[in-house]
Amino acid sequence: MTDNVENIVIEHLKAMRNELREFREESREDMQTLKLRVSSLESRINGLDRGIINIHEDTALIHSRIDKIDGRLQRIEKRLELVNT
Repeated sequence: MTDNVENIVIEHLKAMRNELREFREESREDMQTLKLRVSSLESRINGLDRGIINIHEDTALIHSRIDKIDGRLQRIEKRLELVNT
C-alpha cells in the first residue's frame, strides 16, 4: 500500500515539475517579448527627444538669422534716411 502511495506522490511531483518547467519557458518567452517591446518604446522616445532638440536648434537658428536681417534693415533705413534718429 505504501508503494502505491509513494508512486502516486512521485507521479504528482513529476507532473508538477513538468508544469513548472513549462511555466518557466513561457515566462522566459514573455519576458523576452516584453524586453523587446520596452526597448522599442525607449528608442522611439529617444527619437522623439532628438526631434524636439532639433526643432529647438532650428528655431534658435531662425531667430539668429532674423536678428541679422533686422540689423541690416536698420542700417539700410539709416543710410536712406528713412528713420528719424
